Amino acid sequence: MNLNLRYPPTPEFAAQHAELVLAPAKSVSGVDLDYSPRSLAEVDKIIESMRQDGVDAEQIAETLFAFGCYVGEVFVRNNNARWTNAADTAMKDLAGFPIVLELGPDNICNPIGKVFKRMINGGEDGLEFFYRVFTTAKGENDRNSGTPTRNRRRGFWAKLFRR
Repeated sequence: MNLNLRYPPTPEFAAQHAELVLAPAKSVSGVDLDYSPRSLAEVDKIIESMRQDGVDAEQIAETLFAFGCYVGEVFVRNNNARWTNAADTAMKDLAGFPIVLELGPDNICNPIGKVFKRMINGGEDGLEFFYRVFTTAKGENDRNSGTPTRNRRRGFWAKLFRR
C-alpha cells in the first residue's frame, strides 16, 4: 500500500498525524475527539459510517493511518505508551506499518493496523475493546452521548489527506 502522508510515518510525527482527524471529525461527524479512552467509541462510529457509505480502505488509507495514530495517542496520553519503529520490535515482520506502540516490556500493539482491520472487518475489530485488552483500564464504558452524523459525501475522507 502506497500512502501519501503529510508527515513522515515515524514516532516523532505520530501526534501530528493524529491531529489531522480532529477538525474533520468535528465538522463531518459532529464529534469532539479528546484523546480519552471513551472517544474510541466515537472513532468506531465514524469508521462504521465510512463502511456504510461503501468507502474502500484503500481509498482512505491516509485517513485510516491518521485515525490509527489518534488511537495510538489515546494509549500514549492515558497509559504511558510510546511510539517506536516497528523494525526495532518483535513485530517487525508482522506490523505492516512502520510504527507501533510499546506499552511496556514485551507489550507491543499496532493501533494503525487495528484501524485498518476495523474498516475492513467491521465491529468485530472494535477499537474500544482493543484499548481495553491492551490496558485493562477501568472506566471506558462511559460513552459520549452524541452520535456522529453519517458522512453522505462519499469521497470526503479520501480527499481530505490527498495533497
